[in-house]
Amino acid sequence: MAWNEVAAEVFQRRYDPLDVSVCVVRGSDGLAVVDTRSSPRQADEIRTHLRELGSAPVRWVVNTHAHFDHCFGNQRFGPDSDLKAPIYGHVRMTAHLDQVERPLLAGWIARGEEPADEWREVVITPPTDLVGEVVGDRHVLDLGDRAVDLIHLGRAHTDNDLLVHVPDAGAWLLGDVLEESGPPFFGPDSFPLEWPATVARLLALLGEGDVLVPGHGQPVGPRFARAQQKQLAGVADLMRELHAAGVPASRAAEAGGPQWPLPADWLTRAIQVGYDQLSRGDVP
Repeated sequence: MAWNEVAAEVFQRRYDPLDVSVCVVRGSDGLAVVDTRSSPRQADEIRTHLRELGSAPVRWVVNTHAHFDHCFGNQRFGPDSDLKAPIYGHVRMTAHLDQVERPLLAGWIARGEEPADEWREVVITPPTDLVGEVVGDRHVLDLGDRAVDLIHLGRAHTDNDLLVHVPDAGAWLLGDVLEESGPPFFGPDSFPLEWPATVARLLALLGEGDVLVPGHGQPVGPRFARAQQKQLAGVADLMRELHAAGVPASRAAEAGGPQWPLPADWLTRAIQVGYDQLSRGDVP
């Protein structure tokens, strides 16, 4: 699949495996690359494909969050590479890499999981520039003739989601805060009870003609985002209701039945995570 210019001088390319989005914002001073895929080999493929956009250098890299499929290619762009680009990420990303992604990678290598050769080549490379400590704060990248805003709007897919806004193009590069090629993915490090509020904050910032690029899938518009926020809110509300009624997590999917706005079998992990957070009081 080729680069798709989703907005003025903003490009998306969708890569298998996992249908992951890599995006590029082109400015007069160079390219900002958003996400680096799952391994140095996959990052090298990105670098090859960047030549199709001309000879401008990569001057900035942004990680939308710490999951392996979005940042395990960092080593081919960062300070220890020939590009020596600064890498921007959320302030909690480094801790997530240490606590979640490093053990995950070590397990894959120990078990010989495929692609084994690629996993062994990964050097987990944290961001060099940490931003987004306060919800709603903006860090501005100056690309020469345009600005790119890095914004954290709250916990959602992870506790380190960083959104990329290109104001002059009306474009938002959202990582996995929105997903189009499948339902929102609730991992053990997700925040299903807070995710709806985070997307609601995003909705309040959107222009009606804005283009939203999800971490997986094709570009969408505000209407899609509103519909997905409604689904996320329905999941969170029903989860709270069932927990308050004393329905155990193991029975919640069945008890909610058709009231769940997403397939119940998809929500098993989300329910357990949400119940754990409610029991701990780890909710706003």
